[in-house]
Amino acid sequence: MTLVIALDGMGGDAAPGIVVEGAGMALRDQPDLRFLMFGDRQRIDPLLAADTTLAGRVELVHTPDFVASDAKPSQAVRQGRNTSMRLAVDAVKSGAAAAAISAGNTGALMGMATLVLRTLPGIDRPAIAATLPTRKKPVIVLDLGANVVCTDDNLLQFGVMGEVFSRVVLGVAKPRVALLNIGTEELKGDDVVRQAAARLKDASLHIDFIGFIEGHDVTDGVADVVVTDGFTGNVALKIAEGTAGMFTAAMRDVFSSGWRAKLGYLVSRPALRMLRDRFDPRRYNGAMFLGLNGVVVKSHGGTDAIGFANAVRVAADLVRQRTNERIIEEMAELAARRPEAPARAAS
Repeated sequence: MTLVIALDGMGGDAAPGIVVEGAGMALRDQPDLRFLMFGDRQRIDPLLAADTTLAGRVELVHTPDFVASDAKPSQAVRQGRNTSMRLAVDAVKSGAAAAAISAGNTGALMGMATLVLRTLPGIDRPAIAATLPTRKKPVIVLDLGANVVCTDDNLLQFGVMGEVFSRVVLGVAKPRVALLNIGTEELKGDDVVRQAAARLKDASLHIDFIGFIEGHDVTDGVADVVVTDGFTGNVALKIAEGTAGMFTAAMRDVFSSGWRAKLGYLVSRPALRMLRDRFDPRRYNGAMFLGLNGVVVKSHGGTDAIGFANAVRVAADLVRQRTNERIIEEMAELAARRPEAPARAAS
């Protein structure tokens, strides 16, 4: 069965090059894919012609308009109806594509996607979710920046969505769900976090809630799903990215400090390559906007073609595993068990 994915051809620091090259890489791994690409034909056509893999697999819709990386999200949403980003999201709404991917402005993409697609039944706000490496296996963390202030309802919904994703996409049989907090004791944190914990403990949810965890527990792989508000999640993500960059730079400096260090690098190079591959950020590229009534994936703006291809894989997995349908089912069951708080109708 053919799976059509809409691509914002102009989103990202190195677009449209990385978008076209990444689409070609994804297609070689998943030949059932087809792409609906939006962008400047004058810039994209020569790139498509140079990759024979994409011949007959890409429909290019011309638009010279795109969302700048530094554009104000509110302005982009109001004035960006003909941009490559908006047209990619519109394709999901119309059914022309099963998912949309952009490496462009995160705030603008979230605003457009929420306005056009609305949220799933039972979900008040979408969350930005991504898989991150740990000492054991990848963990899904949400929210990573969509909702600066959250209620206990929001955190409960994030927990349900994260648990579904971990189970149906990552294949974890019984995901361990945790709330990120300043301590593991039950009395730690504010009222919102404590109330969310009490609700996630409800045995009728059938969620393996393991309680509060601290920042270092995330990278230790203590949980499979980590739930937090968008402010905390975004700060944690940026610190993790900065730490990884600092470590890489420090290793480079050490191994170039003299002939003994260079010799040591030659001896340890196979192990260092394994380490690099294991924690390569391109393997984890592709943040999901969970909770929308449609599949939208945000690629890192600074990624290369390999990272963009991984974002395509993430989008395809979300569609093939019927992630949104599973979330709807879980929220309906939750509402049925709590008749005093029925799921609201789809927006």
